[in-house]
Amino acid sequence: MSLKRVDLNLFRVFEAVMQSRSVSGAGKDLGVTASAVSHALARLRLAVGDELFVYGEAGMVPTARALAIAPAIREGLERIEEAIAAKPFVPAEAARTFRIAASEYGTSVVLTRLIERLAQHAPQLELRIFPYSRLDVVQQLDEGRLDLVVGWFSDLPERVRRADLVRDREALVVRRGHPLVGQPVTREALFAYPFVVVELTGSGDQASDGFLDDRGVWRRVWIDRLLMEADDDAAAVAHVAVSLPHYASVAAILSCTDMVATLPARMALPLEEAGAHVMLDLPYAPLEVTVEAIWHQRAERDAGLKWLVGELAAAMRAEA
Repeated sequence: MSLKRVDLNLFRVFEAVMQSRSVSGAGKDLGVTASAVSHALARLRLAVGDELFVYGEAGMVPTARALAIAPAIREGLERIEEAIAAKPFVPAEAARTFRIAASEYGTSVVLTRLIERLAQHAPQLELRIFPYSRLDVVQQLDEGRLDLVVGWFSDLPERVRRADLVRDREALVVRRGHPLVGQPVTREALFAYPFVVVELTGSGDQASDGFLDDRGVWRRVWIDRLLMEADDDAAAVAHVAVSLPHYASVAAILSCTDMVATLPARMALPLEEAGAHVMLDLPYAPLEVTVEAIWHQRAERDAGLKWLVGELAAAMRAEA
């Protein structure tokens, strides 16, 4: 295929369909009819020699060839837009939507601080927040369908950039009036009670040391040193009675049972301050984790995203 013989507008159509996974949705984004999108796709299919998108239950499904060329097409379009725009990012005037994947923790502890700052300094910016539980967030970054992911990570591929936001540690939480309150807390005493565990993907896949491999990105999906170490101790057996993909129901479950939960301290402290729950003294050194923002390397030239990451970091420094 010679680029000289291809209308560059066809690549805009390709990117719009890749983003919306819908012919009509792409037409709406581009301000043209669905028929015009279909005709443009037909021309691009002929030029590329591939179907590019096929109909599926959830909309237009990209082929392997489409997924392979999507990052390069998106980067090319972005560089063209940058060259044409050639003006600095002005937060107070910018009208843009950022797409971020985050868990409940990332939303309540990190992004709420960012939202407060945006309301003051960049009121026209919009955030679309997607579930961190998806196991393809890395692919979403690769395809440009996400701008940023907030979470806990270990190893990252070279194409992914990262920035530290805040450190947190694990905390043991029970209901007020629980038999363990006011008593010496040992591993044996804890294992006498059932646990409620939050595993952020809800996949049930075995996580190594609390991390799950998501296409080369090791994402922390649960925080519980006690249970991780108990796996290596045949004499210590914990009963995980409930496993959840979210934190929202943990407080209610603890309130009506004698279960024990391990939560990030920044989520546990508000529960204790509300009066219905108690944080226990840990019989071991707490696991500490760093919350990070990650993004694709191609966004290194994106002044808006770089500003947003800076605002995230500044918001968390203000909370420290």
